[in-house]
Amino acid sequence: MAASNVKVYGYRWVVLAVFMFINLTIQILWICFAPITGPAAKFYGVGELEIGLLAMAFMIVFIPVAIPASWAIDTFGFHRAVGFGAVILGVFGMLRGIYTSNFTMTLIFTIGIAVAQPFILNAFTKVAAKWFALEERATAIGLAQVASFLGVVVGQMLTPFLLDSVGMARMQLIYGIFAAISAIVFIVFARENPPTPASPPGQEQRALVLDGLRQILRLPDFYYLAIVFFLAGGIFNGLETWVESIVSPKGYAPADAGTLGGLMLIGAIVGAIIFPPISDKLRRRKPILLIGLIAAIPGLAAITLSNDYTVLLIAFFVLGFFMIGIAPVIYQLGAEITYPTPEGTSNGLFVLAMQISVVFIFAMGWLNDTLGSFTPSMFALIILLAISAGLIALAHESPMMKNKTELQVDQVSAK
Repeated sequence: MAASNVKVYGYRWVVLAVFMFINLTIQILWICFAPITGPAAKFYGVGELEIGLLAMAFMIVFIPVAIPASWAIDTFGFHRAVGFGAVILGVFGMLRGIYTSNFTMTLIFTIGIAVAQPFILNAFTKVAAKWFALEERATAIGLAQVASFLGVVVGQMLTPFLLDSVGMARMQLIYGIFAAISAIVFIVFARENPPTPASPPGQEQRALVLDGLRQILRLPDFYYLAIVFFLAGGIFNGLETWVESIVSPKGYAPADAGTLGGLMLIGAIVGAIIFPPISDKLRRRKPILLIGLIAAIPGLAAITLSNDYTVLLIAFFVLGFFMIGIAPVIYQLGAEITYPTPEGTSNGLFVLAMQISVVFIFAMGWLNDTLGSFTPSMFALIILLAISAGLIALAHESPMMKNKTELQVDQVSAK
């Protein structure tokens, strides 16, 4: 009966909105140099590899900062921890915007911005757990994930336009001001807790961070999901990084490659909007994940084998929709199967697994240099995607969702 007495508040959407704003912002600042690699290299007088380092710095910095950031989220609360990340984002974003002409300073300030990222990305499930009822949490995480994807899209599309319109220095200053505004908005409007807990009595209490970490490392399901995050993240990052090199042997120009990469992101956004509410409505996580991963395999196979542009357009969208669109459901399943491990700890470990997948980028590039083709890598990715589906099949369904469904059945029977 207690579950039916849980009250949620309209202000949860304000908290989610400002959290989405800060997520969108940091993704823009991450990706903004990628679509202007050549002009940026010329502006700074460095090679394109150095410009690529500005984006890779986010993945590299994430690895040592992820666990401390998760500890801060679970110890001090997401408002203070994400607020700390927001301040770092705003300060270093402004500094990068002011001191734009020097590459060394730009790299230093970019590393500063990268430090903020784990404090933001590792809080997805914590925000959902604090403010949203259990049957809304995958939806809330999905909307936060949509904001991240939109940030990538905005950064890729807006940056070349701003570069042509106002130049490199003013463009970076605009982004710096935007970062400062998003930080202020989050700090002012976000709240740590609603007036009453969004969880039934007994569920809102979590283990201590170190106890939770020890507990999570003993769970086979945690390793299944972490490997899925690692593999899916590697496939996504590898394709986004090498899309031009993958499709150019098929006879397509860089502009075509940009469209294909953008369609994969759009598919991910649409999937992140559609799948989490379905999962919440059905009170099931595992079937949604299995459907997504299995349905993504034909898309990846079509990218590997087809030379037809229409087929490639559909395949990239399908892959993003099914493989990346289910990510919010995986996050929420991870939070539920690892209970009572604190949400920041489980979320942080899963994001860390995804960030470590940067090795896929290097491995795919090395195989291409060695064998003269990305085709072997693509076949390997298909096998890894099938393995991901197999790991989800081994994982258990969320015990919280099962218990909630059983409780509601008992209540109906009682009536």
